[in-house]
Amino acid sequence: MWNKKFALAIGAAAVSVLAAGAAQAQGRDLVVASSATYAPFAFENKDKQIVGFDIDIVNAIAKQQGMKLRIVNTPFSSIFASLNNGDVDFVISGVTINDKRKQSFDFSEPYFDARQLIAVPKDSTVASLKDLKDKKVSVVSGSTGDDVMSREVGKTSGNIRRFESTPLIISELAAGGVDAAIGDNGVIAYRVTQYPTLKTVDDASFPKEHFGIVVRKGDKALQDKINAGLAAIRADGSYNVIYKKWFNQDYKPQ
Repeated sequence: MWNKKFALAIGAAAVSVLAAGAAQAQGRDLVVASSATYAPFAFENKDKQIVGFDIDIVNAIAKQQGMKLRIVNTPFSSIFASLNNGDVDFVISGVTINDKRKQSFDFSEPYFDARQLIAVPKDSTVASLKDLKDKKVSVVSGSTGDDVMSREVGKTSGNIRRFESTPLIISELAAGGVDAAIGDNGVIAYRVTQYPTLKTVDDASFPKEHFGIVVRKGDKALQDKINAGLAAIRADGSYNVIYKKWFNQDYKPQ
């Protein structure tokens, strides 16, 4: 019985891995998940269209590789389950490449250099991660910021307040519900500019990170197409044009 179940599971996984390639062979749009609460990487504009750095990057890759995409707004807390379930073909949503995630998924080459950033009230004396040990901190559930605080104070600590999106962790901080928030530098810096009572704290001990596009484990055909497209837009200068559009500076590797 166990062997039969195992064989069925392997068969299902193989079908899942081939899905993206089959989709293109049949002319079906590839479904891309992105959490549109993550400005300037992905967010909804006034017309409810999903826009941002991630969206421009993935569309440029798709154009270069002749892929047709349909981008769906997916909460970050369920984005990996959607990929595993076959509801989407791949994910671009400011996902940090790390060893834990690489056990379950495959990644493209990095498309963005990142690190964690702390947000606090302007009168706060917090100067580093160590200063948050006994303070209430908001994070996006399942994010790298969540991992950082879980390592620092324990995953079950009551001082970690988990939310579904970056706007929620920043609004909770602005409302006084927590003492600090932690998240990816680009999005935290962007959100803090909207709140004159907040500031950011950059802890040099935070390691360098990289965002990658996520595909199902073993989907090498799609991974290779994405990597080829990414290499091409870096080479022809269009990557830098997109980077400058959203971050007001030329791209410089960290």
